[in-house]
Amino acid sequence: MTATPLFPGFDGLMTLSRREGVDIRPTLLRVLTDLYVQTSAHSADEERQFIELTSRLIDQVDDATRAAVRARLAIYPATPAEIMDKLGLRRSPPGKILPVAAAIADAPTSTPTVKPPTEAQLRMASSLAMRPNDAAEISDMFFAAGASERALILHNLADTPLKASPRIPAARAARALHILEMAAFAEDTENFALEIGEALILPQRIAEQVVHDPGGEPLACAARALDMPSAAFQRVLLFLNPEFGSSVHNVYRLSRLYDHLSEQSALVMLAAWRGSTMAVARAKYRAALYDDERHRVRATTSQTRPAVQPGTAPAVRTGTDGSKR
Repeated sequence: MTATPLFPGFDGLMTLSRREGVDIRPTLLRVLTDLYVQTSAHSADEERQFIELTSRLIDQVDDATRAAVRARLAIYPATPAEIMDKLGLRRSPPGKILPVAAAIADAPTSTPTVKPPTEAQLRMASSLAMRPNDAAEISDMFFAAGASERALILHNLADTPLKASPRIPAARAARALHILEMAAFAEDTENFALEIGEALILPQRIAEQVVHDPGGEPLACAARALDMPSAAFQRVLLFLNPEFGSSVHNVYRLSRLYDHLSEQSALVMLAAWRGSTMAVARAKYRAALYDDERHRVRATTSQTRPAVQPGTAPAVRTGTDGSKR
């Protein structure tokens, strides 16, 4: 299936929901629903995608998530009929108030028992590091999304079980914040990006992408990961890029986003940026560093050891005239 811009990267993120020890299907369903109800009308292709993705997730999430999604879709006038039937919703005649969604039916008593997760699986679910390919999917989806989609992604990352990057040491963060403010006042985006890369341990390519992103949400994540005060972040917005900072709408929108952005969301996104660079490096160097070298090794013929090892036979001395002594 080819995804439209309404759901960028969701097919790639669905692979995360199949990994042992981590379940982000509730998060995916909530984000998918929030994105869908933001628009009053959808194309046939967008509706088809929503039905496909939602139908797969509704039966696989917990009751609380299903109830929250049902409540959102019950009052949304453009909910597809297939999804309404799946959630047990009824379409009201025109002009009448939509009924409240029916209560979730109790689970049948004959439900087979589920084997409880092991201790190791519980530890994995609480702090599971992202694989490079998964990190690249999250990073690409975030950079490709619009402003409203980015806000939803960051909001839902706060509840994901994926492991976040460690906090930046306080002394290192304080030094970085001082340098970043000075660079912003001087409108020195080059040194600003260099300091972002060093402070957050990001390659220069990612650091420049964060700093020069036209939306500003990646910069908000970077600042939150460094625990930058809200007032300092607003000053950075005003001075770093005068063209961007001259827009009251841009500064106000990002300031509100920053005030509601959690440290957990910022550190998970930081982990995705770091992991995505590993995916690029593996794709670039794998052929030269992995299996190829092992197959290039030539088989060597076995060599027979001499019957008498060096040093085992007594030494024979000869005189200056060549006679044995």
